[in-house]
Amino acid sequence: NNNSMSQAFLNTLTMAIPSTIIPIVMAAFAAYTLAWMNFRGNALVIAAVVAGLAVPPQVALIPILKLHIDIGIGKGFLGMWLHQCSVTLPFAIFLLYSYMARIPREIIENAKLDGANDFQIFIRIILPLSIPAIASYAIIQFLWTFNDLMGPKVFLLDNTGDNVVVTEAIIRLLGPYGGQWEILATGAFISMAVPLAVFFAMQRY
Repeated sequence: NNNSMSQAFLNTLTMAIPSTIIPIVMAAFAAYTLAWMNFRGNALVIAAVVAGLAVPPQVALIPILKLHIDIGIGKGFLGMWLHQCSVTLPFAIFLLYSYMARIPREIIENAKLDGANDFQIFIRIILPLSIPAIASYAIIQFLWTFNDLMGPKVFLLDNTGDNVVVTEAIIRLLGPYGGQWEILATGAFISMAVPLAVFFAMQRY
């Protein structure tokens, strides 16, 4: 019914928006640190980030869920946000690091000569110049999270059924025996509206 689908859309946005914003904030700080702040072990951290790209997200689902249950998080949006951050953060850091490292060094050096500290350089120079890369990752991450089915099944769905997302709601439209393909097609078409709006709104990046 309309109420359950509306709640599913709300649940999906509650899952997708923080799961997009949190990794961007963390990855932006990490990428700037790796690209422009020299410290011992820099190369090892970059190698660890690249190695994290090779870990399939499905492998970590059950271990992370058990960890959440052991520390008292259980099933819910907080656990879903942490899961999304853990599996996508290496890609976000690598993408933003690759972009930030290409910014001309002269810009950073001139800013330091003018008395700017690292935080001011990051906020006023690096972030504005990195908007295309940040927007690209935001599109990828939002679409990935909005269309996710396996993650919510593991980290959100419970006995109450209050945390159903759009992908699960569309499956439930078919009922236990399926066969009503026209309902599935209609639900899938409606669910495409939000990702398409996000894509076209940020297409210039």
